[in-house]
Order: sequence, then structure tokens, then C-alpha cells
Amino acid sequence: MKTLNNLALAAALALAPPIQAGEPATTWTSSWYASPHATWGAEFPLPTAVPAILERQTVRETARISVGGRRVRVVLSNRYGEEPMVIGEARIARAGDAPGYVRGPDHALTVGGKRLATIPAGAPLVSDPVDLRVDALEKLAVSVYLPQATPLKTFHWGAQQTGHIADGNVTTAATLKDAQALHGRALLSAILVDAPGGKGVVVALGDSITDGNGSTPDRDRRWPDYLAARLGAEGVGVVNAGISGARLLGDRMGVNAAARFGQDVLGQPGAGTVVVLMGINDIGWPQSAFAPDEPPMRAERMIAVYRQLIAQARVRGVRIVGGTLLPFEGALQGTPFEGYYTPAKDAVRREVNQWIRESGEFDAVVDFDALMRDPSRPARMLARYDSGDHLHPGDAGYEAMAKAVEAGGLP
Repeated sequence: MKTLNNLALAAALALAPPIQAGEPATTWTSSWYASPHATWGAEFPLPTAVPAILERQTVRETARISVGGRRVRVVLSNRYGEEPMVIGEARIARAGDAPGYVRGPDHALTVGGKRLATIPAGAPLVSDPVDLRVDALEKLAVSVYLPQATPLKTFHWGAQQTGHIADGNVTTAATLKDAQALHGRALLSAILVDAPGGKGVVVALGDSITDGNGSTPDRDRRWPDYLAARLGAEGVGVVNAGISGARLLGDRMGVNAAARFGQDVLGQPGAGTVVVLMGINDIGWPQSAFAPDEPPMRAERMIAVYRQLIAQARVRGVRIVGGTLLPFEGALQGTPFEGYYTPAKDAVRREVNQWIRESGEFDAVVDFDALMRDPSRPARMLARYDSGDHLHPGDAGYEAMAKAVEAGGLP
């Protein structure tokens, strides 16, 4: 048996391509990400804001990467699709200054050397490598043509980045005429870069506060964006695995945190640290228009999920940082979601925050609550950080959060 194994090893080495002297090893690193999740029906109180079906149309999506590299791969997602998705053509280019505009030469995206590809139901599609050297914080545009009737069952709701939909195969066009604005994400899930010498990836796992609701659209002002601007040039990737409405325990706007942790966090190439900021929707949704029939949340239920996330991270050697939940007094007051905040719900938030701070179970803690609260009214967000809805920070708040992560949450 020993001789047979040695022969098999020799054969494998003979078939392997030689490594050229001085050629750096391939190091695929996640440089940008948007967590895929399932669309919902009309019974949910928020619209999806994306078309139900696309056919003979081109979708162009723009993304600012974090870390640069010498080659790129693009990932499209059909994670929640119920049937295969046919891709007629896909291309990548550097994004221009005007919305939907691309500059310079574009590059065909192939799969197995072919331009036409099919994404199986429930699966991602990873492109072949493209010889395109990109810099940290560069904006890229990915254009995908869908030749057949394609139901959108997988998307990302809170893009904070305007995409475009145009009729026909216009993937090579510098501008898209008569395009329809796309305010979510329809296809693009990740951009990977070949980054030898990279220093790993920080994954931000969260809800709409991580997804950047309340930030200025199309300006890259979510807290992970600010963090990427500080770390990307140093070779540290930062990717955003936030989903607006996400919860530790519930499924609706994305599946529960423990269910998606493997794909959205541990599945990120180069993931070394995850910052978890999630739980405010678990507290706020019950007995509001989001989840009128759910019983009030209890802190111990949330803590049990945090412990599962910690366990998943530990077995994969990923450092896990806990973020305390932001103050939210007055959140969504005067809207159809009145009742999202109550003093009883805030008591649960404070109990959870005490455990995050004092349990010692996370590898590190970023005290967003202490950073963002009004000292004279601790249940409420400081006015200069508030977007105005008393739940989501604005640009200044997100920038302060990024600085806090860099100072207290990273090695």
C-alpha cells in the first residue's frame, strides 16, 4: 500500500503545473460582498423594490472593493432560486464617475472558458480569473445579460448603491440608455481578488445598521465602507455581510444568523475576524407591524445564539468581536412601525449589552452603545450621529463606528 501511495503522489506531482521561480502563490481574498437573501411576498410590510422577473435585459451593478490585487473573480448568486439561471454574457470594467457608466476596456467573464453559463438552483457561480489589476478602494462595474425569463428569488435589499437595468444585451455599452434604476442588488454577490501578501479579511455581520440604512446612497458611507477606507490600502479586506432586517433568531429578511454564518462569514476567502452587530430587530420586531404575533424577546434566547456564533468561529480559527446594541429610543416613531421601541424592549437591550461587555466570551468587544448614546438620555442616540429615525446612524455616526472598530476590535 505504501508503494501504491507513493506512485499516486508521483503521478499527481507530474500532472501539476510547475511553479515558476519568483512567482507569488495565488491568494484569493474576498474584497467586496453583499449577502444574498430571499425575496418575499406582498404580505410583508416592506416592498422588495426589485422586478419580479427579468428577461432579455442587462443588469449593471457597481461595487467599491476594499483590497486590491492582480486578478479578479466575480461571484453571482442564485442561492434561493428555485430553477437554474441562464447567464448569456457577463463583463467587468472599471466604473466611471457618472451612474451606470464604465470607463476603459471591459473584460469578458467566463466560466470554464465559456461566456454562456448556467447557475444551478441554490448555488453560486464563480467566474474564471480575469487578468485585471485593481487598486484598493477602486470601483468596479459588473454587467450581466439574462436572455431568458428569470424570476428574481435571490437579491439584496439594502444596497445603498444604485444599479441599472436596460433592455437587450448592452453589457459592452459604456452607458446604459433609458435604464431603470435598481435600488437593491439582483445578481452580484462577491468580488474576489488575487492579493499575494494580503493580511486577511474583516467580515461585518449585522442588520440594517451594518447594511448602512440612513447613510448617503452611492457615497460608500456605511461603517464597513469607512473601515475599508482605513484598512484596504494596508492589505486588509473588509466585507459587509449585513442584511437589513436580519435577526439572530428569525427568518424573513434573510435567514437567522446561525444559519447564514457559514456562508456569509466562514465562507469568505481570507476571513480572519468577524464583527457581530445584530440583535436589535430580535428585540424591536415582536408586537410591531414587522411581527405582530411574536412574543416579546428574552435576553437569554439571544445570548444562546451569540454563543453558537462564537462556537462556529472558534472551530474555524476566526476571531469574533461582539458589538453592543445601539440605543434606539423613539425608533420609527410616527411610522407604520410604531411600537418598535418600548421601555421594556430597551431593558432587554441593556441586559444583552451587559452580557456582551462582561461575559468575556467574545474575543473582543466594541462598545457601540457607549459611543453612540446621548449621555443625558442614554436610551437615545446622540443627535449628531442620528440619521433622524432614531434607529440608524447617519454618515457621521457610521464613521465614528468604524473608528471604534479599528481602535478596539482589531488585533
